[in-house]
Amino acid sequence: MTSRLRALLLLCSLLGLVACGASNEDELRQWMTEQRANTKPHVTPIAEPKKFQPQDYTAGNEIDPFSPVRLTQALKKDSARIASNAALIAPEMARRKEPLEAYPLDAMTMVGSMNKNGKPVALLKVDNLLYQVRIGNYLGPNYGKVIGITETAIQIREIVQDATGDWTERIVSLELQEGKK
Repeated sequence: MTSRLRALLLLCSLLGLVACGASNEDELRQWMTEQRANTKPHVTPIAEPKKFQPQDYTAGNEIDPFSPVRLTQALKKDSARIASNAALIAPEMARRKEPLEAYPLDAMTMVGSMNKNGKPVALLKVDNLLYQVRIGNYLGPNYGKVIGITETAIQIREIVQDATGDWTERIVSLELQEGKK
């Protein structure tokens, strides 16, 4: 072995022995004990609860919510709402489906627009095919009807069911996708 290697080994062993020597652990324990004894926790007291003041029932002379008259009015209102919902969807069920109704709107890409015979026409790309769409055409699975075409978007009126199962209209738009391949 070379003398440098021996010196390095000697230095390492000395450092190991120094690390095993007496530590300041006793001082640390004493400091921790002092800190525990001197630290007092501060707890904010909880406020007293408010006193409950009962109120007299004053709706005794009001209309009973369970009266037959009220129930009849509610049933008539519900039946009128159901009839209006049926009137909204009935024309859509009777008409013949158009080819673009087989695709969801997120599968369609508006790639341009133009005027043909003075009327706006949008260009849609679906499955690498280009389609011309005019106002009045139908798109998507939710009975979407094109109600407006601008240079940058197509406005579509859809008929969808809400959480309660009622048919409602909503307006969505399909934006122009510039530079998309």
